[in-house]
Amino acid sequence: MARLKKFYKENVVSLMIKKFGYKNPLAIPKVEKVCLNMGVSDAKKDSKSLDVAKKSLALISGQQPIMTKAKKSIAGFSLREGMSIGCKVTLRGDRMYEFLERLFNLAIPRIRDFQGVSANQFDGRGNFTLGLQEQLVFPELEYKEVEKVQGLSVTIVTTAKKDEEARQLLAYLGMPFKKRASPSSSNLEA
Repeated sequence: MARLKKFYKENVVSLMIKKFGYKNPLAIPKVEKVCLNMGVSDAKKDSKSLDVAKKSLALISGQQPIMTKAKKSIAGFSLREGMSIGCKVTLRGDRMYEFLERLFNLAIPRIRDFQGVSANQFDGRGNFTLGLQEQLVFPELEYKEVEKVQGLSVTIVTTAKKDEEARQLLAYLGMPFKKRASPSSSNLEA
């Protein structure tokens, strides 16, 4: 069993019950899946860049990604329907918890000028999306092996009904959110 999954079952469940007062244990929010998405803008000119992105996403996730194709043609972007434009991976179960542990403890702290993750990136249904500007924050990738720095989108889908429940769940699991400024500290500056 993944270490983060064990931590969730032993510690986070009781903390969530104490904080929100759930009566039914099945009502306690949990992480359902993690979706990784990498769009490749150079894919229409150079198909090799798509293979490089696919290889790096496979190293990051530990799972073979699938190609995403354009749903419709857009002339302004020189895009035709059916063109491969990126790749994605959906993680569930133990692999998902292992990825989240690496994301929280290794990758996110390696972001340049990191001061915490904004807590405003929830969608209103308890799902959290994090955009990374470069895939090199993951220790699985060697700098000399990556030909082009690529962005990556990480979506954490939870069973929480409200954003506050999902925010608290991710905070208990170890997501490094930005500290909210206290009103007393702003009075000191004035």
